[in-house]
Amino acid sequence: MKLQPLQDRIIVEPAAHEERTAGGIILPDTAKEKPMRGKVLAVGPGKTLDSGKIAPVDVKIGDTVLYGKYTGTEVTVGGTDYVILRNDDVLGIVTGATASKAPAKKEKVGAKK
Repeated sequence: MKLQPLQDRIIVEPAAHEERTAGGIILPDTAKEKPMRGKVLAVGPGKTLDSGKIAPVDVKIGDTVLYGKYTGTEVTVGGTDYVILRNDDVLGIVTGATASKAPAKKEKVGAKK
C-alpha cells in the first residue's frame, strides 16, 4: 500500500520514543512522550492559491523536521505509524550532523565540576 499526501500535506515517520531518561531510568510506555521530530517520507504538490497558482511545500523528502506535540493526524498503514502534517504545522528543519543524533544532555545549573 502506498500513501500519497494531497495539497500541502506531508507524511512524516516519527522518531523513536526515548526508552531511558538522561539519568538512566527506564520509562514505561505510559510515561513516554510523543516524539516531536520525524523524517519526511512524502510531500504533496502544494496548496492551490485563490489565483490558481500552486504554493510549493517548504520541505522535501528526507528532511528531518520538528513539529508541534499535538499537531497532525496519526495514522497506521501496514503496521507502521505515520503522522500527516500540513506545511504550516512544521516548526523547523533540522540540518547538519544533529539531524540524526539525539539532543545533547543539559548540565544542571549550579552543578559542581
